[in-house]
Amino acid sequence: VQCQVEKQIRREIEIQQNLRWAPERTSAGELYKQLSKQGRFTEKRSSRYIYQMADALSYLHSKHVIHRDIKPENLLLGINGELKIGDFGWSVHAPGNRRTTLCGTLDYLPPEMVEGRPHTEKVDYWALGVLMFEFLVGKPPFEDLSGQRATYTKISAVSFQIPSHISSDAADLIRKLLQHDPERRLPLTQVATHPWVVRYKRKSDAMQLD
Repeated sequence: VQCQVEKQIRREIEIQQNLRWAPERTSAGELYKQLSKQGRFTEKRSSRYIYQMADALSYLHSKHVIHRDIKPENLLLGINGELKIGDFGWSVHAPGNRRTTLCGTLDYLPPEMVEGRPHTEKVDYWALGVLMFEFLVGKPPFEDLSGQRATYTKISAVSFQIPSHISSDAADLIRKLLQHDPERRLPLTQVATHPWVVRYKRKSDAMQLD
């Protein structure tokens, strides 16, 4: 079933955007490997990635597709350094429906999932905030090595600290995405126009789905 969903998503996106799939030019997990090797990314690099992600997720959501498993391991790098979203295994096509399935990666789960509440495409907004934090810090904001329950508690309380090396604009965007109430999370269209993103955005920045 997951394979069929992924094929449907790819087919629709390919038709709509005329994208070419180029798995031979990317390697799964390459972004995660770079992040692990470097420890963290610069704000300039992170900002461009977040812009690309916001753009791609906006497109998915316009087609009523929720990814639900955004994380570095599922992001690939293209031949020109552009990001590509991979692994649609947890994606769901949910036009107008609120979902209740608990899925995704522990450190990236939003409060509504860990609290057993229905969720919408705004779970991807939360994941974008977690991703941004991990790009800039080198680890997820709610990571707790003492176990799953401790991580759930931190997520539910939205308990995290932003290191002092993070700029005020970057910190502002992280906080606006990591809101307990899904309705208060910054819309993706506003992510693309946030001062921190605009500062580093290039006309050539573009996102693809692999």
